[in-house]
Amino acid sequence: MVFKKVSLHMIWPTLFFIVLVSNFALYRSSLGISILPANTNPVVLGSLIDLTIVAPILFLAWQRKLSWKSLLTLMAGGLIVARFMIPMQYLAPFKTLTLVGFVMEGAIVLLEVLLLFTLFNYLPEIIRIVKKNPIPLLFSFSNAVEQKVRKHPIIQVICSEMLMFYYAFSLWKKEPKYKENTFTLYKNSSLIAFQVMMIHAIVVETLGVHWWLHDKSLVLSLILLVLNIYSVVLFLGDIQAMRFNPLQIENDRMYVSLGLMKRMEIRWEDIEEVIEDRSILEKKLSKNTIDFVARDFEKTYPDVIIKLKHPGEATLLMGIKKKYEQVAIRVDDSVKFKEVLRTKL
Repeated sequence: MVFKKVSLHMIWPTLFFIVLVSNFALYRSSLGISILPANTNPVVLGSLIDLTIVAPILFLAWQRKLSWKSLLTLMAGGLIVARFMIPMQYLAPFKTLTLVGFVMEGAIVLLEVLLLFTLFNYLPEIIRIVKKNPIPLLFSFSNAVEQKVRKHPIIQVICSEMLMFYYAFSLWKKEPKYKENTFTLYKNSSLIAFQVMMIHAIVVETLGVHWWLHDKSLVLSLILLVLNIYSVVLFLGDIQAMRFNPLQIENDRMYVSLGLMKRMEIRWEDIEEVIEDRSILEKKLSKNTIDFVARDFEKTYPDVIIKLKHPGEATLLMGIKKKYEQVAIRVDDSVKFKEVLRTKL
């Protein structure tokens, strides 16, 4: 039954790529050009329908996020793709139609820029709200933004990047202060040591490969340099976010995060069961389980797995939202943490 569901789900990306590849091959290969008829208008019209209607619908079916806004955005993108995929000698009769795609994408970009202006306009007030809020900054900042600015993917991404740069550069002169109701997740692991090793490896690779690649391809070397710098900043921000945002227990819920990569609010009333059986904890975690377990050089297992009454929403890197049915957690003081859980439940 599971195999059938997986196979059915793979139909959509398969058809999506078939549509793109077949249209690309039709206009960009010698075989495709050789079979084009003298009057190419009907063929080009069919390709435009493929790229602006069929492909977007297949993509949305694949992502399971069907909405009019997404459909219109993808349709505009399909017109732009057609402009670059189909040679101008064939596309000339439909040139005006493809320009509509650029106009639509421009309007969408303009709306997103206006959203960003709204975010930065409210930023001083958002910062004041965050400073007064006792919950971890990773959560209070996102909550304050959602109160003041309409939810939008680009807003989530920008807020995620702002948090990354804040933690990467702003807190090195401060020391984290842990309270009675907080639990660290990283001290008994080698996660920070591993991330420092990754930063060191990236810096060495940048110094070595960048200068060699600079003579071969300037553009490629610059792209690689930007990606490497971004990776270093991300690791630095992740380390600091982990240090300054321990798991925090409150009266009605707990806030758990593992650096910038993932975070989640768990209400006590939403917990169905707390699993402590070692035979279950040491099994491979299911796909519907999010883990807050700091990786180590040795095999590690969660202290508890919290089973929720209904799927809870977690926030991942770049503000991506995803729902999970179970939460696996490992803390440095597992005995005290389990006692608190029993008290709260």
